[in-house]
Amino acid sequence: MSLGPNENKLLLTLAEADTSVFTIREAKTILGTTDSSVKHILMGLTRKKRLQRIEKGKYLLIPEAAGIEGFWAEEPWAIVPHLVDEYYIGFWTAMNYWEMTEQIPYTVYVATMKQKKKSSLKFGNQKFQFVTLSKKKFFGFVEEKTNRTKFNISSKEKTIVDGLTHPKYCGGIPEVTKAMWNMRNKVNWNTVLEMAERVNINTVLKRLAYLLQILEIENEISQTIVKKINPYPYYYLDPDTTKKKIEYSKECGLIINRDKNELVGWMNH
Repeated sequence: MSLGPNENKLLLTLAEADTSVFTIREAKTILGTTDSSVKHILMGLTRKKRLQRIEKGKYLLIPEAAGIEGFWAEEPWAIVPHLVDEYYIGFWTAMNYWEMTEQIPYTVYVATMKQKKKSSLKFGNQKFQFVTLSKKKFFGFVEEKTNRTKFNISSKEKTIVDGLTHPKYCGGIPEVTKAMWNMRNKVNWNTVLEMAERVNINTVLKRLAYLLQILEIENEISQTIVKKINPYPYYYLDPDTTKKKIEYSKECGLIINRDKNELVGWMNH
């Protein structure tokens, strides 16, 4: 589709400034025209698939050759800094980034301290899920850089701790268990322990100790936890599955509601 002079002016100015995401106010500054005219231009460019509306008042510039699917498929987290100020990419998305899992999650999980009006956002073929964390849990992220952008992502150690804290955002306890195994020689387990203690949730320490035991790794870390924790009250190993009791771990203070094959059966394949 052909473009009008104002449409061309907007796209060229954004491209020259290497701007991917912009607001209606920024478009108005570039075009120097009225609110109604700017909105009309943005609507036209959206219909022509040169812009994509992210959320109210924010748009993404789409390169003509690539289209939205091609442009953002490899690095969907690139728009996250434009959606929230304080954030980090985490949970299952971070597990995939650090190669802790072979699974490719459809959802990009974003940790933030500020609750958004909408907890999820559909954008192109991607879904963004915002997970609000308290200040005491919001730490342990690093800055990574790709060809297109810089972004915050939980460190390998914090990704494990977040998985033990909120397994439902990481594919469940079995997926977290596999991630721990895959990272057994690639993380600092003392740092994992320190972060788990900093989160200050007894259940997280209990899950960490138990899963280290069944994976038969880092026995010293596991025993350190067992000596520190009060086993009572008992908590479920997996809070997001059936509340059935297979057995108790008296040492770790857990109600085991996943059988061992569910957790480590993949080792035999």
